[in-house]
Amino acid sequence: MRIITLHCDYIRFKPVKKAIKEPEKLSEERQKEIEVKDPLVVLTAVERGDNDAIVKQLVDSVKKTAEDVKAKKIVLYPYAHLSADLSDPDTALEYLTEAEHTLQKEGFEVTRAPFGYYKEFELKCKGHPLSELSKEFKVGGAESITAKKVSKEAKIKAGKFIEKDEEVDLNKLLRSITQTKLDTSKLKENDHRILGQKLGLFMFNETAPGAPYWLPNGLIVYNELINFWREEHTKLDYKETMTPLINKKELYKVSGHWDHYKENMFITDMGEDGIYCAKPMNCPNAMVIFKSQTRSYKDLPLRLSDCDRLHRFELSGTLNGLLRVRSFQQDDSHNFISEELIGDEYESIFQICEKFYSIFGMEYTFRLGTRPKNFMGETAVWNKAEKVLKEVLQKSKKKFVIQEEDGAFYGPKVDILMKDSMGREWQMGTIQLDFQLPERFGLKYTDKNGKEKTPVVVHRVIYGSLERFIGILLEHTNGALPLWLSPVQVRVLDFTDRNTKAAQKIIDELKTTIPGLRIDSDFRSTTINDKIRDAEMQKIPYTIVLGDKEEQTNTLAIRERGQKPEFGVKFERFIKELKEKLEKRA
Repeated sequence: MRIITLHCDYIRFKPVKKAIKEPEKLSEERQKEIEVKDPLVVLTAVERGDNDAIVKQLVDSVKKTAEDVKAKKIVLYPYAHLSADLSDPDTALEYLTEAEHTLQKEGFEVTRAPFGYYKEFELKCKGHPLSELSKEFKVGGAESITAKKVSKEAKIKAGKFIEKDEEVDLNKLLRSITQTKLDTSKLKENDHRILGQKLGLFMFNETAPGAPYWLPNGLIVYNELINFWREEHTKLDYKETMTPLINKKELYKVSGHWDHYKENMFITDMGEDGIYCAKPMNCPNAMVIFKSQTRSYKDLPLRLSDCDRLHRFELSGTLNGLLRVRSFQQDDSHNFISEELIGDEYESIFQICEKFYSIFGMEYTFRLGTRPKNFMGETAVWNKAEKVLKEVLQKSKKKFVIQEEDGAFYGPKVDILMKDSMGREWQMGTIQLDFQLPERFGLKYTDKNGKEKTPVVVHRVIYGSLERFIGILLEHTNGALPLWLSPVQVRVLDFTDRNTKAAQKIIDELKTTIPGLRIDSDFRSTTINDKIRDAEMQKIPYTIVLGDKEEQTNTLAIRERGQKPEFGVKFERFIKELKEKLEKRA
């Protein structure tokens, strides 16, 4: 059984038409639209082999999550998309009904969405740390994240068995890891997955579901975004770090993630060496660095940034191209400050937001999440922090909304919201104020009076996940990336074979004049129209055509992406235009 629990402000749903031959019979009331406010929504897929023990695991897990988020209402929502190994409908309905009745006996107000129907639904997720959780339950064991110890002898036997299997079924194994073909039948033309395939930026493969393979052109885009991030943050005295990609579970015990987040972590048992976790977030490692030496008020603000790869286990049914992945990087930073610096630090971060989003022509707004019901810390500190954040948001003159009780359990937060080309709103970056992790790790600094104090930490990302950012940017620009980000910035075409030598000379001069310029050529023996069309399809910003006339007049024919060609352009003028755009990152 697989589930996703979503703590929501509301969910509305209504059956539209039958999804199976014999769906459950509905009363007149259940055929209408139903709205439930402030529920814990449990998207559920019942799988083959599930039994009563699995239902008990489901109930226990939902009960715990509901208690953690203080939810009194539960919506059991059949959601077949979470699994490709579904049980038969009768069994699924029986177990969902059993779970419904058991949770009602536990004192919850339970609503079960109609089974066996296509439904239209709308929900609004609260967005706190426990608002989205995914879990899997298996026969004969606890939740799927449980790490089991295996004896050395059993590992050796298993290894021999696997080696034998691979030797016998090599062809079968090879077929199973062939590149997954993209089904474009239900995707819009500007979907980032289609654009990524057309432009040769990234791919996905069954060897690593939810983890993109970045191709050479795509990695150029990725690295250019990181270079821009690194350049701008260096100016602002951010100190870049790199920390281990795996840590012992003890680190996450201290941070609290082991108790609150392990369902979303990749975990492995290394026997006598202990249990290790692939890093799902950078926060605990930043705390370790701060604690590694004595700190003074003179060291603050201490901004420890990093762009390490993170891994989070998302159920296969939730994966969505680059927008929801298991492996990603984000432009992270943990800024250690004193309480009196909160306002100044947020104001500085807002300025970074403006620079990073305006350069892409992306509009964004802010959302302030205030103290949740299950907050940690002192109310007075929360009130002070929220007051400061409201003042800074007002001063920024950017549009913002207040989402009551939507802060993280350790402090209020400001989320960066952006609409994509289809008008869908996404949370990109986030700026979270944290009073709790510094306490849990025992972090201290010495103030002006020689007294020890605990710093406050601002967790912040601007791009957010680079994978998601690139996906939305591709759709926002329809693949026509700005000059500085484009994998190929200039392409040179020869009109005929007799112009090839002169065209190659232009390429050499451009490379010499603008070091690092990404330039290529198309000297194929085909028509000039074919070459121009290919360059346009690959969204190349500038195409230079060199024919007899250009050779004779020592000029260039320039076609800017999406524009009509301009003839008689002097080499020096084109160089100046290129340099100006590259310097401005236009």
